[in-house]
Amino acid sequence: MHIDAHQHYWDPARGDYEWLTPELEILYRPFGPADLKPLRERAGVERTVVVQAAPTIDETRYLLDIARDEPSIAGVVGWVPLLLPTAPALIGALAQEPKFKGVRPMLQDLPDDTWIANPDLAPAIEALIAHDLAFDALIYARHVDHVETFARRFPSLRIVVDHGAKPPIRYGQAGWQTWADAIARLAKLPGVHCKLSGLATEASPGWTEETLRPYVEHLLATFGPARLMWGSDWPVLELNGDYLLWHSVANTLLASLDDGEREAVFGGNAAAFYRL
Repeated sequence: MHIDAHQHYWDPARGDYEWLTPELEILYRPFGPADLKPLRERAGVERTVVVQAAPTIDETRYLLDIARDEPSIAGVVGWVPLLLPTAPALIGALAQEPKFKGVRPMLQDLPDDTWIANPDLAPAIEALIAHDLAFDALIYARHVDHVETFARRFPSLRIVVDHGAKPPIRYGQAGWQTWADAIARLAKLPGVHCKLSGLATEASPGWTEETLRPYVEHLLATFGPARLMWGSDWPVLELNGDYLLWHSVANTLLASLDDGEREAVFGGNAAAFYRL
């Protein structure tokens, strides 16, 4: 089964997407399962993991409401106020939803890069582990020191780095080494996986297969095909690409893998990681 390990549904009228403004004209409208269905079917993608896009419990419940009646949604990664004393109980309640599979704090948007290393997160993280839930890390290379601290503190937590830690592709070699070193460090942590997603958004307009090749090859060399999972990051992808193009390019860039490895990246790894 082919699984898109990272996509979003939203409705700007809900009012809690601070980053989603009318200036982002192509994204500033509702996106739901009916919009993705024709793209998904043409790419041969049967199921998806829907990831939060607003730092609110209301949006998490909105996604779960959609997921209950939408068979293409295999799992939901939501948002929880992890530092509040109520977080463990809230995680326990959400875990009763069969499609609730993990949480994602929006680390890239927090003013404090050290937030993830805060020891006060322990009760919430222990609750995630107890309920066999996963953790999505939305980070840049600058967060790696603190993610390492976090991952070593909770070695039994399943962590996945979103969008390959968002390499600065549009700047060429200027940011390559810092990013490449950060990825190599993350890959040494056995509980950390990585999403092959979001790369087109980090590139300049007009990117090609060759633009993305060194980044995909580095992710493959460090994490290996057993810890990578393909995701579209749709509809954010629409800012600088499209679903079918990215799916096709990813297939081409992973052509060196054998059939089993390719099936793992395009579905099997997501199914295992998220307990789909």
